[in-house]
Amino acid sequence: MSKDRIVLVTQNKHKLAEITSLFNEYKISFDTTDLEKLEIRSQNVKSIAIAAAKHAYETLQRPVVVDDTGFFVEALNNFPGSYAAYVLQTIDCAGILRLLEGEKNRNAKFVTAVAFCDHNHLEVFLGEMTGTVSQKPSGKGGFGYDPIFIPEGYSQTYAELSFSEKVRISHRTRAFRAFLEWKTHIPDNP
Repeated sequence: MSKDRIVLVTQNKHKLAEITSLFNEYKISFDTTDLEKLEIRSQNVKSIAIAAAKHAYETLQRPVVVDDTGFFVEALNNFPGSYAAYVLQTIDCAGILRLLEGEKNRNAKFVTAVAFCDHNHLEVFLGEMTGTVSQKPSGKGGFGYDPIFIPEGYSQTYAELSFSEKVRISHRTRAFRAFLEWKTHIPDNP
């Protein structure tokens, strides 16, 4: 395990499945860790990712990349926002659908912040996907809110799309692609 190799701080196997091929595309290798991601309380996914990346770098003393994603539903004053994982654990997709019963405005978006930290850099990259919340869950693929989120330009939920199609258009891919583009164009650290 090289000290210069990036450590991806996540235990989420779904995220790993989504982004591994992207890292391979850019010919960038990474390691994983059992270090738990630091989760500060904030309504801003960018702030959460930055704090987590700083903490991971200080702990591991290796280049790290950390992401945080929020799910923002317009009619619910952007709830659950950065608390998306907690809300998913407590009221699940069914709870979000109950909160939206009778609501015409079903606009929503995912926002992912990817933070990279090493001894020379602290950089953040954002990826966003706008869309709508469906009337009912649909599809067997994906994870999290995928069964109730219809990405803009599509009539199917993330969970109904093929794995490769979802990964191609997702908010997470957009954020990680921005990071990987940057990473492949910076000179190696001395």
